[in-house]
Amino acid sequence: MKKYIVAGLLVWLPLAVTVWVLLWVLGLMDGVFDWLLIAASAVLPLSAQAGLDDLRKIPGLSVLVMVAGLLLTGMFAANVLGQWWLRQWDRLMGRIPIVKSIYSSVKQVSDTLFSSSGNAFREAVLVQYPRAGSWTIAFVTGRPGGEVATQLGGAEHVSLYVPTTPNPTSGFFLMVPRADVVPLRMSVDEALKYIISMGVVAPPPPVAAPAAPLPLRNRAGG
Repeated sequence: MKKYIVAGLLVWLPLAVTVWVLLWVLGLMDGVFDWLLIAASAVLPLSAQAGLDDLRKIPGLSVLVMVAGLLLTGMFAANVLGQWWLRQWDRLMGRIPIVKSIYSSVKQVSDTLFSSSGNAFREAVLVQYPRAGSWTIAFVTGRPGGEVATQLGGAEHVSLYVPTTPNPTSGFFLMVPRADVVPLRMSVDEALKYIISMGVVAPPPPVAAPAAPLPLRNRAGG
């Protein structure tokens, strides 16, 4: 009976977690959508507020509105006029006390992680942590810079993020010599699955590249 219960748990647990995450995201979008409707009702006449109440009853409308809003924002930010407005917005946020520290920090991290030209979280490596002889998977987030790079000396160093298990959103930040890390051929998604599953879901071994064919003259013996 215990074997069957565990087998049933393995079937339903991934589905339950997936549904829970989707419901959480949907609830977050519904909250933002309700806030937008409340803000709109404050400026619209009373005759239009009844229509706003009807919008709250449409299932899935918040998701469509949020996706459309992100799409339009991305299209606006991709042109010259949008980039100028973004620079003005960043300059305004940078002048507000307390807010500028939070805003600039989050913006720098998001630009680093999600930039198409960045290298953050694009390489999985093996590193000895927390002691020599004990290995764990880490992700390369860049290279040390500024005063830190000067203090580390002439050897090339890399910045690493070592996630915890089974929650990879928390972890440790390390700066180690490049020679002390072992590059992995697995993708970042495969490495995350390996970490979250605590080593249960192992990625397949890398496929060896086929040997290059010999030139025709060598095949013929000449």
